[in-house]
Amino acid sequence: MESDWDAESLRSRRDRRDSNSTFISLLQLDPAPMDSDGDTPTEKQNPMDSLAPDGASVERSVGSIKSGSTMAPGLSGSGHGAIYYLTRMQKYSSYAVSVFTTMHLANVSLLPAITRSVAGSETYLLMGRELYQTSITEPLLVGLPVLMHIGSGIALRLLRRSENIRRYGGSTPGMFSLISSRTDSTTSSSRSSVRLWPQVSWISWSGYIYTAFYGAHVFMNRILPLVVEGDSSNIGLAYVSHGFAKHPIIAATAYRGLIGIGCGHMVWGLAKWFGIAPSTSGWWGSQAVAVDKKTKRQRRRRWLAIQAAVVAAAALWAVGGLGVVARAGASEGWVGKLYDDLFAHVHL
Repeated sequence: MESDWDAESLRSRRDRRDSNSTFISLLQLDPAPMDSDGDTPTEKQNPMDSLAPDGASVERSVGSIKSGSTMAPGLSGSGHGAIYYLTRMQKYSSYAVSVFTTMHLANVSLLPAITRSVAGSETYLLMGRELYQTSITEPLLVGLPVLMHIGSGIALRLLRRSENIRRYGGSTPGMFSLISSRTDSTTSSSRSSVRLWPQVSWISWSGYIYTAFYGAHVFMNRILPLVVEGDSSNIGLAYVSHGFAKHPIIAATAYRGLIGIGCGHMVWGLAKWFGIAPSTSGWWGSQAVAVDKKTKRQRRRRWLAIQAAVVAAAALWAVGGLGVVARAGASEGWVGKLYDDLFAHVHL
């Protein structure tokens, strides 16, 4: 009898596993005292009322969540949180950038398409610079909104990841085992058990890629002339034409990427802010949402309408920028030598 008991004890010890080796482990929670009044729920006291803060009703709790400003994981209550302000910074900064983009579109594409001449469009470009390239308007309409838009987008991703870590346990052994299961296991179910980083939509991906093209454009047209020559008064449409004539492959790649990805990001971004864009988060990954045929048709029509707007915006940029400015040829004389010296500083 005693040997049977020892064998059973040894078998239970051998089958015992550490909690950290399982896929879903227990989380460490702070101890909380139990209610001392011992009251049991009755018809007058809804058991769900205990879920609401300060004994409020379920309806009032749900109302506070709907009226909350964050509408994001980990931030609730009546006050505005960091996600609320960062989202609005990203939204309204894009509106400010749109004002500059409209004026810039008229100067570098629409007017050259009308005049059919780079030299005839330079005068209008100089007039436009008096509006958006002064020491006051350029930081307000271009520099600050762009930095706010990019910075708030990155900060939102980091903050949401931090909220996911805080909600799911952070540094507890349970979270550690779940994260380990994603990296160590080869099954699809374990790899999708925890998602700390927010999912990236196509709008976000295009924004990151567009940032690289936009940064190169700003460097070549604003920063490089300021560093080498001290100002950018000699930089205009002829400078772009000279670049296309001397380095056609690099210039064509840069400006086509700038126009194509930029128009896609801006049009889809504005459609998202106005609430008319279909969801793009599920297109990058394996998340598929089952919807009826009517909803699918509505999403398809919206998608086609927004894509048509992207093509129309890209055509407006290309009709004068690539159709006229890119074909004007290289500049001659000291102006051409000045442009060659600028390109030589970046080994072009």
